[in-house]
Amino acid sequence: MKKPKGKYAWAATVGEKGQIVIPKQAREIFDIHPGDTLILLGDENRGLAIPPKSTFSQFAAAIFDTNTEEEEGDE
Repeated sequence: MKKPKGKYAWAATVGEKGQIVIPKQAREIFDIHPGDTLILLGDENRGLAIPPKSTFSQFAAAIFDTNTEEEEGDE
């Protein structure tokens, strides 16, 4: 089976303290460094997503900007 371009899968083991190690290849591809903050998003039906904080912050800012514009238009 051919892997789609830009799509990856890795395995990580959860330790006794609930910690996981992000594989080196994933850290390199996604520019993750010690001390970086990642956001854990969870959906009981769909699972976990772990975007970098910077990506999540941009997404959240876009949501708040949209809500602000809609609220201003409702006045």
